[in-house]
Amino acid sequence: MALIDPGRKAPAFSLPDQAGTTHALADYAGQPVVVYFYPKDDTPGCTKESCAFQDNLPKFRKSKAVVLGVSVLNSASKAKFAQKYSLKFPLLADEDHSVMEKFGVWQEKSMYGKKYMGVARTTYLIGPDGKVARRWDGVKVDGHAEEVLAAVQAL
Repeated sequence: MALIDPGRKAPAFSLPDQAGTTHALADYAGQPVVVYFYPKDDTPGCTKESCAFQDNLPKFRKSKAVVLGVSVLNSASKAKFAQKYSLKFPLLADEDHSVMEKFGVWQEKSMYGKKYMGVARTTYLIGPDGKVARRWDGVKVDGHAEEVLAAVQAL
């Protein structure tokens, strides 16, 4: 499926977090929700991105926003990652990449001339009305969490 443009309703989803607790988008109706899709737990870029969201978590919470990280590895991998870096927000396991497909971030990539399917680092800000308020494609990690926070505060 294609990426979802701002103004469109975000697809419903339900995924387990690092503790095995299921989170559904519907659980957060009426609140801003930041959903960032990242390639892999405990890799340099993904760690830096996740830690930046953690560092800004009090400010996101002050704005009543929820932060959800999503990648393909299982809940056990997420638990190790969260514990190692003291990440206190849900990291969701999308092992069959079905949610990534709904959001259009499961894409063909290429490395060293080999083509493969993987997650494109993308962040969605879903407004309290359940519609996509903003989307960041091809995310560069430095300063990203702060940029997303500014967008949340501007809602």
